[in-house]
Amino acid sequence: MQAPRSHTLAGACLAALALVSLLFAPAPAALAGDKDWKPVDPAQLALKEPVVEKDADAEVLFWEVRVAYEDRGDELETVLNHYIRIKIFNERGRDAQGKVDLYEAKVRGRNIRIKDVAGRTIKPDGSIVELKKEDVFQRDVVKASGVKFKARSFALPGVEPGAVIEYRWREVRDGVSGYERYYFSRDIPVQLVKYYIKPYDDRLRNSEGDAVGLRAQIFHGDAKPFTKEKDGSYSTSMTNVPAFREESRMPPEDAVRPWMLTFYAPGDKAPTAEQFWAGYGRRLSSNFKSYTKVNDDIRKAAAEQTAGAQTDEEKLRRLFDFVRARVKRYTDDAAGLTPDQLKKIKENKSPADTLKRGVGDLWDINYLFGALASAAGFEVRVAAASDRGDTFFDPNFPDDYFIHPTSIAVKVGDGWRLFDPGTTYATIGMLRWQEEGQQTLIADEKAPAWVMSPMSPPQKSLERRTGKLKLSEDGTLEGDVRVEYTGHTAAEVKEYYDDESPADREELIRKRFKARLGEVEITDIKIENVTDPDKPFAFAFHVRVPGYAQRTGKRLFLKPAFFQSGQGAMFTTSSRRHLVYFHYPWAEEDAVEIELPEGFALDNAESPSPFGSGALSQYKPSLGVTKDGRKLVYRRHFFFGGATPDKITLLTFDARVYPALKQYFDQVHTQDAHAISLKQAPAAAAAGQQK
Repeated sequence: MQAPRSHTLAGACLAALALVSLLFAPAPAALAGDKDWKPVDPAQLALKEPVVEKDADAEVLFWEVRVAYEDRGDELETVLNHYIRIKIFNERGRDAQGKVDLYEAKVRGRNIRIKDVAGRTIKPDGSIVELKKEDVFQRDVVKASGVKFKARSFALPGVEPGAVIEYRWREVRDGVSGYERYYFSRDIPVQLVKYYIKPYDDRLRNSEGDAVGLRAQIFHGDAKPFTKEKDGSYSTSMTNVPAFREESRMPPEDAVRPWMLTFYAPGDKAPTAEQFWAGYGRRLSSNFKSYTKVNDDIRKAAAEQTAGAQTDEEKLRRLFDFVRARVKRYTDDAAGLTPDQLKKIKENKSPADTLKRGVGDLWDINYLFGALASAAGFEVRVAAASDRGDTFFDPNFPDDYFIHPTSIAVKVGDGWRLFDPGTTYATIGMLRWQEEGQQTLIADEKAPAWVMSPMSPPQKSLERRTGKLKLSEDGTLEGDVRVEYTGHTAAEVKEYYDDESPADREELIRKRFKARLGEVEITDIKIENVTDPDKPFAFAFHVRVPGYAQRTGKRLFLKPAFFQSGQGAMFTTSSRRHLVYFHYPWAEEDAVEIELPEGFALDNAESPSPFGSGALSQYKPSLGVTKDGRKLVYRRHFFFGGATPDKITLLTFDARVYPALKQYFDQVHTQDAHAISLKQAPAAAAAGQQK
């Protein structure tokens, strides 16, 4: 058994694991003390102050996790038996920790279920109150990141300052994976967290015949070396772990919190990172060639599609558009296929099959594009990258767990261009945002090479909003608006809406604007291009907002930035622990025309002020009126994430510069809230009183 260290030898052994899971399925492992709680140390009840963080309201005394594999008949499942004990120091700790959510979700393709919850409260006087089974229920929980989860929830009874609470549960992960992630931190500090991991049989071997064993890689922390226990499990622990707290626009959790990856690999034949990636790139290239064979049908299609094209860019665009139009991706919600239709789909064994059948998965489409490009005379490779929406990739860790084929690389001139037609909403010239700004391996049988995938500029991911509105003298604003999204912004919105019914899409739009503007009336909603891979996602509607402008005597106070009205500040805390992380550069363009009420004219029409931060970001609003004085015209141009002199790739900002970043976006928020005054002419005011 190898102890955790910074860069541990790896190598996937999934085929071997699958075999062992059938031949050597271990018996279910019971949690220590599964029927009886552990004794409570009087010193824990007497504890008055936290140990790890002096201002903590509550603190984990210990968190024990025992990992084993249980046979449920048709397959094994991975079971984590958790036992946690927490000391409550004050009323804030009582309120925060007395109610518990244990998340259930589908993570990296595996369902996670929560079972067998038990809990109790030990009061300061030593009396015990048990959690009743009927008080555990399921509910939806939205985390600070905006992600929604199912949760097993309960409130521990009789919690008060000075009490100790503890609870146990079984976390069941579907199947068995050669890789598992285990976490050391929680939302409060942890004095001690300890894992007991039952490995597979020692007779495991990889595809090369080398003996493999359980290995571990620790991220963002230091854990104790593994110790072999009497029951055959291996234990490791971490002490004095600070609390992990979610923050808005932070990196993915696994890029900042302490955790451990376990896997199976040989222990005495460790290649260097350079050797590992060279071998991986060669293998990937060899496999890629077998999936992109060119036959007469492929050659004919490539010749037809590129006929008359004058440039390499034009040829590749035609091929890209062709495979998008020709092949339906059946694994995507946008395909709209029924379960019966999905059952009838045959596996494509070559690009020619995909071309003929017109249906395939993501990689059928990408392989077809690669084969067509190759037939058209281009040098073509497969490119592999990691997902920075999951964690940040470190090529010094020699294992392919974090990296996978993501796009097709085509040699254009002296450089490589990356294409991903198989991802439904990735437009040509762009990848998924998770794969842009990433170290990307261009596979090759002789010399694999790393390149940096480009970040799309702000104007590629544009939100364009227009409004033609009319203001009444009572402050009601009414008219028609239209919103369009392109690039990464469009892709995210399309993914959100493409599996919703037309009626649900309309309701979601209503809720979005009502959350910002209150009792707004939205009618005649039209939604366009929900599943179109290339056209902007757009929606339009008629809106009526009573009391949008504030009436005071003869004046109306109006905020021209209609599309920002009611929005909160981007950053609300004065300090920050984690990096600030923007997923991708973006731009916003607003054009708002507001017809003024009869008899009103501008009293104070000072325009909000433009400002910026060099090439990184610019905020440019403008305000004016038409020649006849009847319409107010507001324009707003904003972008963030432009190219900077240091060629920034990822939009990450250290917590030390957070005050300056917050100040910048606070200034945007202040300018967006800029109000102007409209004054009613005396004659119009008198006429209104006579009415």
